[in-house]
Amino acid sequence: MVVLWAAALTSTIPMAVLAGIALKVGIDILDWSFLKRSHKVSLKGSLIIYGVLLLTVFVDLIVAVGVGVFIANILTIERLSELRAKGVKVISDTDDSVVLNPEEKRLLDQAQGRVLLFYLSGPMIFGVSKAIARQHNAVGECDVVVMDLSDVPHMGVTASSEVENAIRDAVDKGRLVYIVGAAGKVKQRLEKLGVFQIIPPHHLFTNRTEALQQAAIAAKATKTSSSSESDIDFSSTVQA
Repeated sequence: MVVLWAAALTSTIPMAVLAGIALKVGIDILDWSFLKRSHKVSLKGSLIIYGVLLLTVFVDLIVAVGVGVFIANILTIERLSELRAKGVKVISDTDDSVVLNPEEKRLLDQAQGRVLLFYLSGPMIFGVSKAIARQHNAVGECDVVVMDLSDVPHMGVTASSEVENAIRDAVDKGRLVYIVGAAGKVKQRLEKLGVFQIIPPHHLFTNRTEALQQAAIAAKATKTSSSSESDIDFSSTVQA
């Protein structure tokens, strides 16, 4: 309003006076009580605040705000990724960190490590893809993989890609893969990535217990088949 209607009047005000007013407003607008103890609350937050102050003074206000918002968002995403990474677990036996009912615990214990439960929970943002890849690389020898997505309300593109890689890698290694709880947008995302082209429809479940029961049966059958083949090879060697 001042610029539009009173420009002629303000044009006579010396720049030194306007600078003094801007300096006074800038000093009063700062929360000095918080600045004095900000380093005790958060060191990263303090560095962002001081960095924005310095950029405002020596560079430009727009640049300072842009840099401050960008760095704050990066730190926030990193922290959220760390928290969400705790929701990615690979279980081959009873694990107290994941709530399993007695039947599920019994099935995993009886499988003796031949059945692997790949459990994901919470929103899978792109930062969680590292945790998925890390757990995927840590997978040992097993015959069946049960991918539990029951507690995943959202799955980003990068996380979906890592889940797809884990499933394809398991299939390429001759392992059976069962998927539990894939519904809504999560199922649509996996479908667009072509996951259901390599996973037969009868390997999709809505109940984790049923999936583990089927996985245990499949693992037992695989173990029996392997034992029979070993006996045949041994007999052939002896006869030779």
